Amino acid sequence: MRQLPLGVRLRDRADFENYLAGPNAEAVRLAQGLVAGAGPGVAWLAGPPGSGKSHLLQAACARLPAGAYFPLADLVDLGPGVIDGAESLPIVCIDDLQRVIGQPAWEAALFRLYVEIDARRGRLLLAADRSPPELPFVLPDLRSRCAAAQRGRLRVLDEAEQREALRLRAALRGLSLPDEAALYLQRHFPRDMATLQGLLDRLDQASLAEQRRLTLPFIRAVLGDPGPGV
Repeated sequence: MRQLPLGVRLRDRADFENYLAGPNAEAVRLAQGLVAGAGPGVAWLAGPPGSGKSHLLQAACARLPAGAYFPLADLVDLGPGVIDGAESLPIVCIDDLQRVIGQPAWEAALFRLYVEIDARRGRLLLAADRSPPELPFVLPDLRSRCAAAQRGRLRVLDEAEQREALRLRAALRGLSLPDEAALYLQRHFPRDMATLQGLLDRLDQASLAEQRRLTLPFIRAVLGDPGPGV
């Protein structure tokens, strides 16, 4: 019996429309083109934590919902068998590859997956904190295949771009996020998009439940007093 791929539940709001491309527009076009079947079927996104790699991979899976998303940072301890059976899916998105590159068993499993997806003209979207030439591959065939993939590089948004991204996500939920509210979140909480988006999720739920606008007093009431800026 064929083993079904495990995969991971996608974030409900991970989509291309609520990702602020900003300086990462080329990488966004690369991911969108892969989903649309334009050009080669394998692409690699590289960027530091907080640059939006996971969002784009999950957005790609959301466009082809029969696909699977594998965040290896969460799955590495399950072993390489976790990706068995994924080659038959319309798209496979593998995140955090830096966590397993250098491990022979993982690299062998990834190479088999790559070859099988490539042979049937499927789609494979890979992501890591570095590009292939910067990672310590032990399997030359996997290194050469990954190095030949289309590549996009992402960078972390600056503070002004973060506020724009938060306003975009709020607007798509029917919320208005005043600039002073976005500034408050940046000044009093960790300034990474994962944290800020999580805070916006909490505010969205509270605003819907209480039918309140996102004013500073309301935000303080929902999130509590975080103390001095981080």
